[in-house]
Amino acid sequence: MSVVKSWFSKTQFYILLILIGYCIFVGVTNPAFATQQNLFDIIRSSSVMMIMAMGVLIVLISGGIDVSFAIVGMFSAYAAIMFMRSTGIDNLPVAFIIAIGTGALLGLFNACIIHFFKLPTFIATLGTQSMYIGLMALLLGTEVINTPQMPSSLVAFGKAQLYTVHLENGQQYGFSVFIIPVVLLGVLCWFILYKTSMGRGIVAVGNSEEAAKRAGYSLLKIHLFTYIMVGIYAAVAGIIYVSEVAWASPLTNNLVGGTELLTIAAVVIGGTKFTGGEGSIFGMILGVFLIRLFESTLVFLGLASSLNQLFIGIVLLGCVVVMSVNNQRMRKKLLLFGDK
Repeated sequence: MSVVKSWFSKTQFYILLILIGYCIFVGVTNPAFATQQNLFDIIRSSSVMMIMAMGVLIVLISGGIDVSFAIVGMFSAYAAIMFMRSTGIDNLPVAFIIAIGTGALLGLFNACIIHFFKLPTFIATLGTQSMYIGLMALLLGTEVINTPQMPSSLVAFGKAQLYTVHLENGQQYGFSVFIIPVVLLGVLCWFILYKTSMGRGIVAVGNSEEAAKRAGYSLLKIHLFTYIMVGIYAAVAGIIYVSEVAWASPLTNNLVGGTELLTIAAVVIGGTKFTGGEGSIFGMILGVFLIRLFESTLVFLGLASSLNQLFIGIVLLGCVVVMSVNNQRMRKKLLLFGDK
């Protein structure tokens, strides 16, 4: 009853091989892929999914599933933007505070619905997802925020770079500051899962709620903590997203369109069990990078971007099969050991 103990489970080892092999293949096929600029672009484009995947990892290990996190992220970011515009406070820390507070409240509502009404987590969050979309339009309006109306602090954050590389032709590219919140939240996720009693409780509940209660863990506290954290991670991802694109709309929400399913797929590809009780940050990182590579590199191979769904589906199916085979082997070993 523990989170994956080793850095490389069998599934993660295979994913790492696929990543390395695919990068070598694309680099040999099109040398334009193997550049520092392209690496920086992939890291930047992975930031939003990476942060959302951390929240998904926590909830999946707990044995639940949340499909509302993408709209929670957009709701939180849009609330922060409208607050800043109405008050005239154009400050990045304020944007994060408002967004995180909003995300935590929406996550709290999810937790209460799931815990007190004993609802399946998928159905409950599917319902709140639709509810939050309508609630956002009702409470915050339907105004489309374009770059000129976007708070300048968010626009500046989206363009900020840790360092910039200047090319001889006058062009430049840089390493985005988005890596800072990704690293900080990654360390927080690692600390929660591996170094706290709450993390042990999340794993225990994921393995068996009844056994976790007998061990003294409070299901209410774990549910509250888990879904509030998902809301917080989604809120930070929402702020990064609107800063990156310098655009926000509660009606045509690009952050939601399929992102939640791809993010869940990335976490599962990394070796996290749908049934709960097992998963790792390292595997989640591998899964996110694999999906982002498929989404951003098919153009280097001269293939249609629509084929990325095919590749992702094949890899996801393969990972599920590997995990299933490993589980069956483990059960057989336990049975043999019991016979002895």
